Amino acid sequence: MKRVLITGANSFVGINVEKWLLRVKGEFEVDTVDTMNGIWKHADFSKYDVVFHVAGIAHVDPKPDMAPLYYKVNRDLAVEIAKWAKAHGVKQFIYMSSKIVFHASKSLKGDVVTKSSVPNPNDFYGDSKLQAEKCLNELNCDTYKVVILRPCMVYGLGNKGNLPRLAWLATKTPVFPAWHNKRSMIHVDNLAELVRQVILRELSGTFHPQNKEYVDTVEVVRYFAKREGKKVWITPMLNPLVWLGSFFLKPICKMFADSYYDQEISTYEFDYQVVPFSESLKDVEPRKKMR
Repeated sequence: MKRVLITGANSFVGINVEKWLLRVKGEFEVDTVDTMNGIWKHADFSKYDVVFHVAGIAHVDPKPDMAPLYYKVNRDLAVEIAKWAKAHGVKQFIYMSSKIVFHASKSLKGDVVTKSSVPNPNDFYGDSKLQAEKCLNELNCDTYKVVILRPCMVYGLGNKGNLPRLAWLATKTPVFPAWHNKRSMIHVDNLAELVRQVILRELSGTFHPQNKEYVDTVEVVRYFAKREGKKVWITPMLNPLVWLGSFFLKPICKMFADSYYDQEISTYEFDYQVVPFSESLKDVEPRKKMR
């Protein structure tokens, strides 16, 4: 039995990974601990085989004066916990990084990440994650396996991110641009299965998980409109507005730019993509705002 400690209580990813690991009786023992105000130091790390670190500040559009906080939480706290875990005999440390270490979509130019791509973050969120990765990899050794996860957009039941808001839009708008694109996403159960495999196989290294299928924003809108019994007119007549709006509104770039991993770097010797995209959308409920 593998004993796992998830650092970062009540996070969307942490909660779902815990549920997934506990599905098979006797395979895992999972605990969680909060990282606020040093509470995590009261946990007995010596009884765990693995620490899965999910605590961090999410990718939003913060003001520049928030940069020090991002580095303090996403880098410094992660490294401190990783060193603490290593000193207390933990054998594996898994860090939730992000695809943003390569690039954040700020134009319609888009980005494709291949095995030859080099991380080049263009905001302090991505940079704080990348700096954490570099520090953590220095701790990797035969007796302490460091795993870096760089997932694309994660979604699933209970998620309050961009996909539920897109689903809400699909139920309200009568028209939508025919601006087709290609994006990588991953259902939280697929991410959880990758975590499970990484733990069971006692792996180290950097992983770029995604669904088997790429996502087209236009087709997602079409799906949710149909599911909710709404009619939406998909027309290229609105495409010039997408192009013009991209110079002034960041959400347009996030919605319509290409942003994906080459499937080659997301394919491993084990299968983790257990939930098909078409089935995974059933978990998504339209939501106008995030709380």
